Amino acid sequence: MPPSSPLTVRDFQQHIRDRYYATDSARGTAGTFMWFIEEVGELATALHGDNRENIEEEFADVIAWLCTLANVNAVDLESALMKKYLTGDGPEGHK
Repeated sequence: MPPSSPLTVRDFQQHIRDRYYATDSARGTAGTFMWFIEEVGELATALHGDNRENIEEEFADVIAWLCTLANVNAVDLESALMKKYLTGDGPEGHK
């Protein structure tokens, strides 16, 4: 995927699948979820600091691991996002 092309959620999720699915599927949902939570913790730590580059890297890692978790569980994130947030008035109340 060339860096100059627009990035969709589906494109990025497919990129993660293409590069890592064999390892990710062998790890399974529970192991993948633990890696995801670790990255969320790293993001939480980064948000308490002022290193902008680190904050951006941790946001990217969280999204990559969320895509990994979705791939392991056969969830199309772009479709799920569109169904929940971009149809009708979106969800009522809190997310």
